[in-house]
Amino acid sequence: MVWVPGTWRGCIVLNFIKKIRGKLRLPDHLLEIRDELKRMDRTNRPEEQNLPLHEQHLLQTIRLKTEQLNVNNVTRTKAYLDFYNCWPDIHWAFLGHIVSRNGGWNMTDLRGEFLARLMTESSRTHFFSFLERGNWLIFQDAYPQFLLYEESVMRNRNLFYLLSYLNVSVFMEVIWNYFWKEHDPAILAIALIINEQSYLENRVVQNPVYKKKVFQTVEFVLQDFLSFNHILFPFAKEGEELRRASLRGLTLHHFGFLHERIQLGKELYQLLFQDPELFEKVYQWAITHPHTGSRKDYWPDVFNDLHERLPGHAFSRRLKLCRLRKGSPRIYSPKLEYAWQNVIHPEAELGDWFEHWHVIHYLLRENATINGKIVGDYCETLEKLELAAIAKNAIFP
Repeated sequence: MVWVPGTWRGCIVLNFIKKIRGKLRLPDHLLEIRDELKRMDRTNRPEEQNLPLHEQHLLQTIRLKTEQLNVNNVTRTKAYLDFYNCWPDIHWAFLGHIVSRNGGWNMTDLRGEFLARLMTESSRTHFFSFLERGNWLIFQDAYPQFLLYEESVMRNRNLFYLLSYLNVSVFMEVIWNYFWKEHDPAILAIALIINEQSYLENRVVQNPVYKKKVFQTVEFVLQDFLSFNHILFPFAKEGEELRRASLRGLTLHHFGFLHERIQLGKELYQLLFQDPELFEKVYQWAITHPHTGSRKDYWPDVFNDLHERLPGHAFSRRLKLCRLRKGSPRIYSPKLEYAWQNVIHPEAELGDWFEHWHVIHYLLRENATINGKIVGDYCETLEKLELAAIAKNAIFP
């Protein structure tokens, strides 16, 4: 592994080295993973056309099924949930489902009532392209892994040596082999978080086009300032309104930093799976509320997927503590199918993000309790956005 001192990768690795030398020793199971990562060699594997015909056919089938489901955010989000329903030991599939729902809500927000007034059409299109590309990339990397796991179980045979032909990182091949032997859902889930966020790093976050047209824009700075990066877990709470979901979740403030995204992913996983009662409520909500992309899915008393405000009507405050003022029309939050057309993506960039085994330190368990109280911050965000939209409308009606 070679890294440039001063880069984010170099700093993180050096910090980990200092931490391990000073305080910790890797537990035996991570030492086993480390040693396997050091031994792994893909250079002598045969070309795909030289594999047995049944393996070539399996790879083609996996690619085709992934492509058929990787149409838009709604199809991806449903596919994650459908897979989890069949294979509940793959925790990331459900976490991916919930996070993908949030991605869809962010996409439709760009056509919704507030951001449509605060951002130019060009900026909204670039933001959507950024969100959609990331959502597409993660699915086309993660879902083939799931299908290969499913096939391995059905055949009662480890098939993860085929991951390299699907352009999946060597890191995940080692992790799937470990999971096949030890069946540790938490290790697999956290590894998938590390993998998917690392996979996005050069393909999206460090992509010069997105850096210029998204990360360096005033709108992106505004989004971060307004904490408009909430990841919400809706659920039904006994004794409350059946149509209005309760919320738990966390907020990401620095999307551009890989370390922050991985840490947030670990905390989201812990929040979702540390409390079986909360998990069951979130799961029951998910299976009874199909994802549409509209925020009406969880708060139909606040959002609607149809315009209720009359054209030419004065734009005034409607929200107070996440409730609509009496007589106020609901906030427009469209379904994805009406907000954005499906995108035909260029093929994913080749290359393995994995560089050094030190990344496995992210697999260390953390014992801190995550309460996920987010409603207050989320309500404040909505009210700030509403005030910003009102101010923009007053100056540029």
